[in-house]
Formats: sequence, structure tokens, C-alpha cells
Amino acid sequence: MLDADFFRRWMTAAAAAVDREAERLTALDSPIGDADHGTNMQRGFRAVVATLEKEAPETPGAVLTLSGRQLISTVGGASGPLYGTLLRRTGKALGDAAEVSEAELAAALRTGVEAVATLGGAAPGDKTMLDALFPAVDALAESFAAARDAAEKGAVATTPLLARKGRASYLGERSIGHQDPGATSSALLFATLAEAAGE
Repeated sequence: MLDADFFRRWMTAAAAAVDREAERLTALDSPIGDADHGTNMQRGFRAVVATLEKEAPETPGAVLTLSGRQLISTVGGASGPLYGTLLRRTGKALGDAAEVSEAELAAALRTGVEAVATLGGAAPGDKTMLDALFPAVDALAESFAAARDAAEKGAVATTPLLARKGRASYLGERSIGHQDPGATSSALLFATLAEAAGE
């Protein structure tokens, strides 16, 4: 079973990974976005860690709901609302339980990912974060490691796609040949979930 400490470890690991990869995320964002994805995500996840240390929520749902609220208030561009919605809706789906099972987390994350799809009006294949998120939640039934691998594969697979949503879609054909930064940061989220689980 997964308790609040597990979810705090996940968010802390995610913040560390975003710190490490911020330059790469911004470099990916440079040709097809605003060249600020790395710095935006870095600012947001640093704020998440600071808030979790200060407020110390006691349930898995509360950890993710608070983290999502923090991302919405501190991350610029589309990433704040999208990542914030992912974590908040996942947290709400987990409810007030002191511990949750891996299956309950998988179901809650699917709710969160579907909320992101609704908010952004996007679908898999549109060259967005969903290209990493949907394969990851599908693979969670198997293991955290399988979800990590599926998310990474999904992110890499955005490279040849034509962007149909978001800032990159304005570039049309020129969006082809670039890995999507949102899918790449989403893969980091699942890599650190596996890391927190020791997989």
C-alpha cells in the first residue's frame, strides 16, 4: 500500500528530475514552443516541494491535490493548468484514504489523464503530453517500471508527428522532427514514480 510519504517522495523525485532536465526540456521547447518549458516546470516543482514541506498533508490524495494547486498557481503557459489538473484530479479521485493500492492509483491517474485530455481538447497522436500519459496509465496495470518505459517510448514517438494542438500546432509541417517537450516532462513524472517505488 502507498501512503502520503510515498507520494511526497514521488513529488520530491519529480522536482529533482525536472531540475536535472530543465535545460533539455527548454531546448526541446525552443523550436516548437516558447522556449520556457524547463524553467516553468522547474519553478513549479520547486514550489511544490516547498509547500509540501511546510504543510505536510497526511493522505495521498491531499499530497497530490496540494501539488496540483501549487503547479496551477506557479507554472506559466499551458503547462500549469494541464499538470495541475493531472495531479489535482488524481488526488481527488484517491479521496481521503490514508493508504491506497497500486490499482487505486492507476485508476485515479487515468481519471487525471482523461481530465487533461478534456481540458486541452487533445487526443493521443496530437503530439502532446497525452502521447506519454495514456501509454503510461495503460501500462500501470503491469508495474511502475512498465509505465515508466511506456511513457518514455510515447515521448520519443512524438518526434515524427505533426502537432495538432498547442503552440507547436501553429508551425504546421515544421513541428515534425521535434520531440514534444510536454510528453518528455510527462515521461519524467512516470520515471520518478517508478523511482519512488524502487523499480
